Amino acid sequence: MRHRPLRHAGRGNLPSELSGFIGRGAELAALGRLLEDSRLVTVTGVGGVGKSRLVLAAARAAAEGAREAAEGVPEAQEAEARGARGAHAPGRERHRDGVRLAELAGVRDPGLLELTLSEALGLTDHTTRPPRTVLAEHLADKHLLLVLDGFEHLVEETAALVRELLLRSPGLRVLAAGRRPLDLEGERVFPLAPPAPQEALELLVARASAADPAFAVTGADRAELVELCARLDGIPLALELAAGRLRTLSPAQVLARLEDPFALLTGGVRGGLPRHRALRTAIGWSHELCTPAERLLWARLSVFAGRFDLEAAEYVCAGPDMPVESVLDLVGELLSQSLLVREETAAGVRFRMLETVRLYGAGWLESLGDAVRLRRRHRDWYMGLATWCELDWFSPRQYEVAALVEVELPNLRLALECCLDEPDELHLGQYLAGTLWFFWAGCGRLTEGRHWLDRTLDTPGGAATDYTSSRLKALWVLGYVAALQGDATASMCALHECRDGAARSGNRVAAAYAVHRLGCLALVSDDMTRARELLGEALEQYRAAGELNSNVLMCQVELGMALAFLGDLPGALALCGEVREICEERGELWTKAYALYVLAYAALEAGGTREARRLLTECVEVNHAFNDLVGLVLALELLALVTVTEGDPAEAAVLQGAAEPMWGGVGLQLFGSGYFNAPRLLCRERAGELLGAERYAAYEAEGRELNRESLVVRALRGAASVPRQAGAPGGAPGPRVSRSTAPADQS
Repeated sequence: MRHRPLRHAGRGNLPSELSGFIGRGAELAALGRLLEDSRLVTVTGVGGVGKSRLVLAAARAAAEGAREAAEGVPEAQEAEARGARGAHAPGRERHRDGVRLAELAGVRDPGLLELTLSEALGLTDHTTRPPRTVLAEHLADKHLLLVLDGFEHLVEETAALVRELLLRSPGLRVLAAGRRPLDLEGERVFPLAPPAPQEALELLVARASAADPAFAVTGADRAELVELCARLDGIPLALELAAGRLRTLSPAQVLARLEDPFALLTGGVRGGLPRHRALRTAIGWSHELCTPAERLLWARLSVFAGRFDLEAAEYVCAGPDMPVESVLDLVGELLSQSLLVREETAAGVRFRMLETVRLYGAGWLESLGDAVRLRRRHRDWYMGLATWCELDWFSPRQYEVAALVEVELPNLRLALECCLDEPDELHLGQYLAGTLWFFWAGCGRLTEGRHWLDRTLDTPGGAATDYTSSRLKALWVLGYVAALQGDATASMCALHECRDGAARSGNRVAAAYAVHRLGCLALVSDDMTRARELLGEALEQYRAAGELNSNVLMCQVELGMALAFLGDLPGALALCGEVREICEERGELWTKAYALYVLAYAALEAGGTREARRLLTECVEVNHAFNDLVGLVLALELLALVTVTEGDPAEAAVLQGAAEPMWGGVGLQLFGSGYFNAPRLLCRERAGELLGAERYAAYEAEGRELNRESLVVRALRGAASVPRQAGAPGGAPGPRVSRSTAPADQS
């Protein structure tokens, strides 16, 4: 006999577990199901994510199933045992010849690949026949699961060998683990992400307890441990290395030292794979396997924060040493090696790096001396993106623009920081913070907008700039945001400075914006006569300057609001009706929602509750989609008044209670305005009379327990479920909001 046969079926050469396998129950079950349907399954993922552990756990489950089949254990009993273990063992008979593991990470010479597999199979051959032939002949009639771990540095050779063995051995199945797929026909790829946050925390605590039996989680420590898991992306290798540090450092001390995780997270257990002894080494293993062009792109992609798209990568990373047409293929290679993750977002396909991978690339970029140039290219791309989004806001693509800026916000923040880091480029930061006005004001980001506007305007050198138009834009946007927050003093200061600067520089557009926002400030401050005067003047200036966009239409809506509050309903209807028509022609939704609010207000004043509800329902839907809390809470409170007028005081009280907490996310409640507060006061008065104080308070408390999603769903379905008062729809006298409860004009 020229070779020794395979040993008895069962566990084979799988190593015993020295530490418990924690979590990953769903992934283990899904992997087992894939093995039932496929002869080649490859688990891919970044270094340290836990590929080897998952594959070995699946292999042990398969080996246990094969052993129990050989011993005649009834299948039902085996299934019950598997359920207790949380495992999924595919095909008891499929692996009757055993489960064998071949560890390939240490094999550097491709010529040793076949010999390594032979050793893993317990196969000895002393002839001169090619090892591949011996392998194929011996596996030809076997029903065996072959596990390959760490093949990525020999991917071409491994793929060729696996293909030949699968073709010549119909009973063979292969389970592989590596940073990239084998790219063979019939291969099922199983991308492995870091574990869920709770599982990551369980792993960290378990490993820390194993390293130090005295380790215990206290209430204060728990939040820091959760943050530690998040900072390390939940990567199991990083968590296990961090657990080792918890023997000598507190969770807070570990967090404080994570500025350089590669320096902190070293060591590991004796006897482990060399590439797992330190996080830097684990990531560096992937780096060694990349081509020079792939390494260069990895380094350059580290300038992105969070997700990025292909177009951004091509602009920022391409150059004389990296043609733009090569970036797509290089991204594909990094993706196949699990160094990039592909995600579907509301703005389309995006790529991202785990933070540990990004930090490794950032260190490489610094060593190349190219970090400053790449950060500036990154900033330039996102300056252009913001400019395009501002222009496209006045279009049918508003929802897409809002989703795009939401997805790209981490990169836009990084671009703003880049501007602030360069004293000579503060004007770019002012321009960028001002250009994003539509996102700050229209998408529920007033607080963040205020943060960036204040920083770019107050940073030393921010006032002494030759780029006057950038500063003027940031000033009127700051005035707008502060007014919506109820900060009249800051708003007034910024807008007067903007108006004076526009007059000195002859900037007619900036002057119009300053006057407009002063009118907006007067509106929310209850000075309706002054608001009417300033908003009318701003409209004239906009038209003289040739401006037409969402801001101009919003100015017209705000003028309509002032007229409605002053009792001029025909004037308000004419202005807001025209805005509604223009918005529908242009596909603009955000400003249209505010026009609908004014039209609903006028309809309710005239007794048209059914029309008011219809208008407000659309208003609520649009404002919720944009996350515009100002517009949403105004619409909900007016809808509550409509509801009590229709005869349902209980539902009106619920809506009131649910709307009230939203003002905390905006600023001063109802701007301190008697006019904007009038619907709320009148609704509370009428609903309280009908329900009584105790029942009203109970329903209002019920509303405060609703989350925003539940509240919006409830508000949108209200039209079909609210009982009607006799004679109310369409013709009953309205509640006379503006004249019965609003304060006298303060002009």
